[in-house]
Amino acid sequence: MNKKVLLISATVGVVGFLGAFATGWLTRPAPVMGSSSPTGTAEAGMDQPPSNAPRQILTASPATPGEGSNTRAMTEEQLKELIYEVREKIQEYNTKLRNLEKGEERLLIAQQTLKKDIEALNNLRVDLAATVANLKSERDMLLRARVEVEEAEKGNLVAIAAAYDKMDPIRASEILTNMAVGQSQGGGARSANIDDAVKILHYMQERTKARVLAELVTTEPGLAALLCQKLKQVTEGS
Repeated sequence: MNKKVLLISATVGVVGFLGAFATGWLTRPAPVMGSSSPTGTAEAGMDQPPSNAPRQILTASPATPGEGSNTRAMTEEQLKELIYEVREKIQEYNTKLRNLEKGEERLLIAQQTLKKDIEALNNLRVDLAATVANLKSERDMLLRARVEVEEAEKGNLVAIAAAYDKMDPIRASEILTNMAVGQSQGGGARSANIDDAVKILHYMQERTKARVLAELVTTEPGLAALLCQKLKQVTEGS
């Protein structure tokens, strides 16, 4: 806005100056042609002939033809040049004004685009933070659901699984059910350890494991599905 004010002030000043110059040029008084000087008048009085001599009529010499028209033509040419210069200044001002307006429009568009980009980045950051939080939650859930076999207990589990392989599948399924679901001990609370049941099933032979799971499907279908799901989460520690 300061640039606009400066351009308008400069243009108004130039136009006012040129107008004042043209007005002064056109309205200045023209020189009087043929006027006699005081000295000439005095001399004429001193050399004046006698009263009886015939009077001589003094007339001013006519102006040179074409001198006034040349002066007027020069004035018109100068006025035309002044008008042309004023028009050029106005056109230059309008061009600069349009360029400033276009620059302001481009700046406004750039600001709006930048604002939208900042909002999009903020939304993306929020979404990214939510995704990272979900990934951490899922990782924690997987870690909690994982059934890890320690190296120290691996030998015992292999021996227990071998014993279950020799059992009747019905009896083996009953023991695993009580181990996973829990049973009362001396009238106290029920104790359950489904991870131990999963570890034993993990080390059992495939044929025996299939028979035990088939018996569980008949008696405890929900438990059988859960054991199958947790068998995929067994990992052996190093």
